[in-house]
Amino acid sequence: MGKLLIILLQGVLTSLKIFGITLVIAVPLGFLVSFAKKSKYKIVSVPINIYILIMRGTPLLLQILIVYFGPYYVFKLSYDRFAAIIIAFVLNYAAYFAEIFRGGIESMPVGQYEAAGALGFTKAQTFFRIILPQVVKRILPASANEVITLVKDTALAQTIGVAELFALSSKQASFKTSVIPLFVAGIFYFVLNWIVTAAFAYFEKKLDYYK
Repeated sequence: MGKLLIILLQGVLTSLKIFGITLVIAVPLGFLVSFAKKSKYKIVSVPINIYILIMRGTPLLLQILIVYFGPYYVFKLSYDRFAAIIIAFVLNYAAYFAEIFRGGIESMPVGQYEAAGALGFTKAQTFFRIILPQVVKRILPASANEVITLVKDTALAQTIGVAELFALSSKQASFKTSVIPLFVAGIFYFVLNWIVTAAFAYFEKKLDYYK
């Protein structure tokens, strides 16, 4: 069991790398995409809408395959598998986060912008000091669901041969002819998602001031 845990922990580290890097890049990118979608210039909003439609309308599994194998079939170029996973995950999750952020921003009453303007706040001050904290409070539950899904989706990295947690547990299960490695992997996923859930519950409580 000890040797199995050491092997699976290596997979956990890879899964955490995919999870962490994706989150760090996809969240701010999703924020920018949400604003681009609201642009009054069609040359900006139309491509962004198409991008979001494709990312949300096709399986992440297919997107991973296209990101990794696409450059090879078109340009005869091959590159690192882990980089391909990160690109595919970031593009996919930025699209979902963008829609969550857009919904949160648009849910804010227009009266708050008008009241802030009447009090002498600039547009930037109004957004960052008044609107954004309330938006964050409102989008936390939806964002938590996406982040939990991201933890589980890291298992898709095995599609192009990245040795993350589920890939290593499947390999061990096949090698040992036992389902125990898969159960252990399931416990790891459960613990990771429990931590994510607890973290979001903590932040939600900290933002209780904003109703």
